[in-house]
Amino acid sequence: MRIGTIIVGLWAAFALSWLLAAVWAGRTEKTAGFGQEWPYRSILAVGAILFFIPAHGYVGWMRLWWPPLTLVWICVALIAVGFAFCWWARIHLGRLWSGIITRKEGHHIVDSGPYALVRHPIYSGLLLAIVATTVAKGTLVGIAGAVLIGASFYMKARLEERFLREELGAAAYDEYSSRVPMLVPFT
Repeated sequence: MRIGTIIVGLWAAFALSWLLAAVWAGRTEKTAGFGQEWPYRSILAVGAILFFIPAHGYVGWMRLWWPPLTLVWICVALIAVGFAFCWWARIHLGRLWSGIITRKEGHHIVDSGPYALVRHPIYSGLLLAIVATTVAKGTLVGIAGAVLIGASFYMKARLEERFLREELGAAAYDEYSSRVPMLVPFT
């Protein structure tokens, strides 16, 4: 089996399992609304299109490097670690999870488990998987896609934090954000 097929398989398994788990969410009481979410969603869509363009067949200026096989296997492991971190966060968050910015029934600040390490562990895990995939691909379009996806996650995280600060109380959320970094643990 080709290593590229393994990477695609990891992404496909993650995406399918994440999609199926979407039914496991609590009742939404309020959303930020599409009007506030469209900027990061637009950037995410363009980034995802670029990021998921296959890397095979690229030569010349579009291929920036050919990583050695050992490095690619390390990237495969990091992709799996990133997805495992996402799933830990998703399971820990439970029915409070949503793919859009929402306040769920019984919503509260979760500051334990992976949420004690970073305020947005799902984005952190995905960013690890994206960076590892980009290193394994070595293409200019992969890098462009990864940068746009990273920017969209940052935009969404900032919007989510403003929303949660308003909905759950500024004092409580500010205390949490003063203790726990946004995306990178131990910073």
